[in-house]
Amino acid sequence: MAKLTKKQKEALSKYDPQKDYSLTDASSIVKEISNAKFDASVDIDIRLGVDPRKADQMVRGVVALPHGTGKEVKVLVLCSPDKEQEARDAGADHVGLDDYIAKIEGGWTDIDVIITMPTVMAKVGRLGRVLGPRGLMPNPKSGTVTLDVGKAVEEVKGGKIDFKVDKFGIIHTSVGKVSFSAEKILENANEVIQTISRLKPASAKGTYFRSINLSSTQSPGIKIDKNSISGL
Repeated sequence: MAKLTKKQKEALSKYDPQKDYSLTDASSIVKEISNAKFDASVDIDIRLGVDPRKADQMVRGVVALPHGTGKEVKVLVLCSPDKEQEARDAGADHVGLDDYIAKIEGGWTDIDVIITMPTVMAKVGRLGRVLGPRGLMPNPKSGTVTLDVGKAVEEVKGGKIDFKVDKFGIIHTSVGKVSFSAEKILENANEVIQTISRLKPASAKGTYFRSINLSSTQSPGIKIDKNSISGL
């Protein structure tokens, strides 16, 4: 068995890894046991009782975090010339079309979110092989394919994120930073959980929320007592 480091021992002294905590308590503990030398991300992992291989059990959606993610999101808008100023005014980091398509085809993917328009999807669609594996491909369901590019940029910059269950039935997403107050972490995490609860597939049988864990970068996970969350 590997020997625990001093920081690992200190973290374990502040909580019991075998115990289930309320979301309120976990939001405070995750700040206390973080030992990263940077402002670590706080993440939530939710294991669902679904079979992602079945199309009618693919859980995906968007959520607007009340307090944002704490991360500076780099947004690229691929749009027609008449929408470029609207995108810039809304705070987009990069705006254009053909030049950025060529840049992406050349391997550039230094962005977090891409927003585009239905009218230019014929051009953007050929980037699927590059953007798809990186989770960057625009999608109408996540609000990143829209004629209202200005609003979409503002929402993403304001803390709107999209999520999707992976092949193991787990949704993993950020709910803030360790520098956030416990209250902000709690409210962001609860918003994610409540949003996912409303997306339960009709064909999913048995327990929907199998497990919920809260953690920060380089910290152990904290198990959440599902009974402590209203509505579950």
